[in-house]
Amino acid sequence: MIPKCIKVLSILLLLILSIPSLATAESDEENAEELHKRRMALFKKTETLTQIPWYYLAAIDNYERNMQDSNEEEKIVSISLKPEVWFGAGNIASLQEEAFINLFNGKGLDGNGDGKANPQEPEDMLYTMANILLEEGPTRDDIKIALWKHYKRDLTVQTIMNTAKVFKTFQKIRLTDRDFPVATEYNYSYNNTWGDRRGFGGLRIHEGTDIFADYGTPVKSTTYGVVEMMGWNLYGGWRIGIRDIYNIYHYYAHMSGYEEDLEVGQVVKPGDVLGSVGSTGYGPPGTSGKFPPHLHYGMYKDNGKKEWSFDPYPFLKKWERMAKDK
Repeated sequence: MIPKCIKVLSILLLLILSIPSLATAESDEENAEELHKRRMALFKKTETLTQIPWYYLAAIDNYERNMQDSNEEEKIVSISLKPEVWFGAGNIASLQEEAFINLFNGKGLDGNGDGKANPQEPEDMLYTMANILLEEGPTRDDIKIALWKHYKRDLTVQTIMNTAKVFKTFQKIRLTDRDFPVATEYNYSYNNTWGDRRGFGGLRIHEGTDIFADYGTPVKSTTYGVVEMMGWNLYGGWRIGIRDIYNIYHYYAHMSGYEEDLEVGQVVKPGDVLGSVGSTGYGPPGTSGKFPPHLHYGMYKDNGKKEWSFDPYPFLKKWERMAKDK
């Protein structure tokens, strides 16, 4: 009788302890949803004022947010400008009146109508960034030129333009769905192989996770993004590169072929079939069968200065659970 009572009490205690964590999770989800609604409202308002499409502003904001340390508190708008750019190089006192900022050739503008150009005000920052883009003009090509002049980095411009394309396609900025890179209803297996030694082409480390599966197993997009690269690679065989909205490049290698009509520049979403598992690579175009069929899946992070490989295994485990729960 006593063990049964203890068991019942244990279950009750577990339920009681789980209630706060569930409530916290729901609260966090509601806060995140509200934050995204506020952002969208600001992007749309700035579009109305400047005629710069909202998805370009959202993509710039998203890019800069994903360059920040993950420990930093999330802001409504993460775009920032250097003080000398905002206030002007000679505006030592950082005076916020537009007349003084103009006098010192600063870029800061008043976007919310309070008479001040305050870089800490989201509306002022978005309005100023939109006008920086308008210095070149309102078209897509004009905006691309303005981005290059502002960031002076091709990969940054490419990432922002890709993200804008995704936001425009789905008409929202909160895109949280994910999928596993091979169809989970097929047989497959994988372990954490990131960092293992590889010898082909010289001693190097393995920059990804190998997912072993039969020839022809569907390969799927794990995320929202744009197809940035397709074709043959000496090491990866038939491969695909997708740039997502989090400044991450997803690399799929050793494929047997691509999905019909898939092309560079195409927007993809989680679950879209990209092609199928193969064993291509380690030689000239067409080389296949030098190793068992598998998908090599790699992830590369860009922080605005450089790009580096990181371990995809923890993300694959999470996305696998998400895929199986659908």
